[in-house]
Amino acid sequence: MSVSTSVDAVSADDLESFGYHQQLSRRVGTYASFAAGFSFVSILTTVFQLFGLGFSFGGTAFFWTWPAVLAGQLMVALCFAELAAHYPISGAIYQWSRRLGGAVVGWAAGWTMVIAQIITVAAAAIALQVVLPAVWSGFQVVGNDPSLGSRDGAANAVLLGCLLLVVTTTLNALSVRTTALVNSVGVTCELIGVVLLVVLLFGHAERGPSVVLHTTNLDHTTGYVVPLLISALMAAYVLVGFDSAGELSEETHRPRATTPRTIIRAVVVSGLGGAFLIVAALMSAPSLTDGKLGLQGLPYVLTSQLGTTTGKLLLLDVAFAVSVCTLAIQTAAARMIFSMARDHVLPFSSQLSKVSPRTGTPVLATVVPGVGAAACLLVNVGNAGLFLGLASVCIMLLYIAYLMVTVPLLVGRLKGRTLPDGVDEDGRPLFSLGRAGTVVNVVAVAYGALMTINLGWPRAEVYDPAGEGWYLHYLPLIALAVTAVGGVVAYLGQRTAYHRAIGDPVAPLSLPHPQLGGAIVEEEA
Repeated sequence: MSVSTSVDAVSADDLESFGYHQQLSRRVGTYASFAAGFSFVSILTTVFQLFGLGFSFGGTAFFWTWPAVLAGQLMVALCFAELAAHYPISGAIYQWSRRLGGAVVGWAAGWTMVIAQIITVAAAAIALQVVLPAVWSGFQVVGNDPSLGSRDGAANAVLLGCLLLVVTTTLNALSVRTTALVNSVGVTCELIGVVLLVVLLFGHAERGPSVVLHTTNLDHTTGYVVPLLISALMAAYVLVGFDSAGELSEETHRPRATTPRTIIRAVVVSGLGGAFLIVAALMSAPSLTDGKLGLQGLPYVLTSQLGTTTGKLLLLDVAFAVSVCTLAIQTAAARMIFSMARDHVLPFSSQLSKVSPRTGTPVLATVVPGVGAAACLLVNVGNAGLFLGLASVCIMLLYIAYLMVTVPLLVGRLKGRTLPDGVDEDGRPLFSLGRAGTVVNVVAVAYGALMTINLGWPRAEVYDPAGEGWYLHYLPLIALAVTAVGGVVAYLGQRTAYHRAIGDPVAPLSLPHPQLGGAIVEEEA
């Protein structure tokens, strides 16, 4: 028996201690685990897609919203890393919240996360429209106006997005190994692309790095606080999804040792890369005041400063990053659905929890987010204003799901419950925040709550800039209400089977492996 096989056997026994059989294939290594989190964040995808949003509201000072959001999300990631070491189970947000807050909290977090991930898949697929028509006009199949805010651009975005979803769904359903390989290659290309992009843009700088200290486009007439709060939504949209490394825990070699570190690396690398990318774009933009940077974003900077050929080659790298990002988000959504279905949380759980013996993947659980994302795209036909609302909805729901982990974790800490000492697969102490845990947890909860309010606050200038309908102002709140009502209906239909499957519906569950970590226990007085 090889060393890898024996370690995987230990991990399978570890999983059994939580009440689950090893069904998914363990084919994800350290780099692929990092790639899962990094490609979900995908700074090339989201910074290219949303740079115009941040700049149009906050001007050059919007850069400072990036490190602020990064600091807050790093606190959340540290909490998640600690939990990933103790609970290496697919469906991470659902599994962690259920063990920290009980069955109902776990159900609510899982349901919210599934809806958020499905919408996020659609929001990521939209980004192809920002990139491909700028590479070649032939990608603009519908109409002549490629702008995402136009009816032609919106319809074409739906077409390109649906074609991408066909590819990602097929790939996800057929092979874990191939999906991990594509993810890893995509992340490598994205990292190389970010470095090249930053270096080339610095080489074409029109102004110095002190540009981030200016308040271009902001003055006493616009105010400062409200525009910067709105521009902070750009960073909030980007720096999420790092927890997806935890979604692949049951497919990862040595998950207790690997996953905590890859979660943190995904946030740190994304944060640093995104910061350099934003500064480079502000330094090299041909103009900061002619309105083009806010309207056309980074593709405008690339094609203007790097020339047509170089700019388009880099845009192709961005298009690949968009595709891999969509693939990674769909993978995470499929694992969340699978994890919940085997606990009988969802309708049609017996079908959704089946793993193909041939491919080693939960096929139906993979198809559902693909079809759901396509449905989300189709509602945008003829209504371009929904695109930004779609992004806002999915990120707000993600933040709410994160709070359903960090809040009960903090409550447990304040009540004296603590994650016990233990060792990972390498015999090293499990990742732990130690005495800093409470402080980190408090900051994570405070940041998450404030940003959730910022994301959900009704704003016509964000959610309905074209004045297409009053209901768009309240789209995040409407979506939250629909998600909650739909979730309650689903929960009531599955409540009996769910509680029978997991046992006590009130007390947090914890079935630790005797040698690999443990459950939350009461701290001795």
